[in-house]
Order: sequence, then structure tokens, then C-alpha cells
Amino acid sequence: MEKVSIFVDVQNVYYTTRSAFKRNFDYNRFWALATKDRQVVNAYAYAINRGDEKQLQFQNILRAIGFEVKLKPFIQRSDGTAKGDWDVGITIDVLECAKDSDIVILVSGDGDFDILVNTVREKFGTQVEVFGVEALTANSLINAATRYNPIEGELLL
Repeated sequence: MEKVSIFVDVQNVYYTTRSAFKRNFDYNRFWALATKDRQVVNAYAYAINRGDEKQLQFQNILRAIGFEVKLKPFIQRSDGTAKGDWDVGITIDVLECAKDSDIVILVSGDGDFDILVNTVREKFGTQVEVFGVEALTANSLINAATRYNPIEGELLL
């Protein structure tokens, strides 16, 4: 069986599926597709912790599916802007896990990850599958992936 490590940029998936389809990502269906006939080595979902009850319930659902949920506090700056992304954390985890995986699955449309995807493929020989909302996924990320899977249809609630 192929060994797979999964990395989900929760904020990116939430906002892109809402923007493009006014629907939510179906994490259960995604898990079934991504793990079919594969051994899961790592599965991380990266989210921002605002501390509200609805988010806590969602995080528990992710854990029940099989994800380890990594949380970062929501930071509200004094000028009213907010900060809360996991790009560096995701990158470090992918680089640490890629050597022990046949396939890395990245769920994000963020073009900043194209360098990471290319590095993983070149340095470790690991395949990288990217899932993202096609209209909102950077072409550079799509082109860097071994395989690109658009989030649409059966992957939406």
C-alpha cells in the first residue's frame, strides 16, 4: 500500500469553496477518496482558533475523521487587520513528512506552496497531489503538482 500524508489548509478551503460555490468542503468524502487503498502516515488540518463553540465542534469532527488538528490563535492587530495563516507550519510539516511518504496530499489553492511542491518532488521523489477550487487555485501550484484534483461536485456539501 502507498503511504500518504495529508495536509489541509482549512482557512483556504473554507473561503475558496464558499466564494466559488457558496458551499462547504466535504471532509468525509475527501478522506474516503484520498485514503482509498492507502496507508495514512500523517494527516493534519491547520486551523485558526477563535475559541467559539461552532469551531470547536468542527475541530472535533475533523479529529473523528482522522486528522490531527493544529491550531493557531487568531490575532487581531491594533489597526483592525487580522493575521492567521499556517503557510510556514504547513511547509515545515510537509518537509518533515515527505521522506516517509509515497504521496503528499496538499489541500490548498495558495500559490505560495508551488515552491514547496517542487522541492518535495525533486528532493524526495515524493508525488504531490493538490486539491483546490480550480478557479481560485494558483496555476503555478496546479503545474507543480504531480496530480491536481479540483474541488467540485462530490467534494462539496
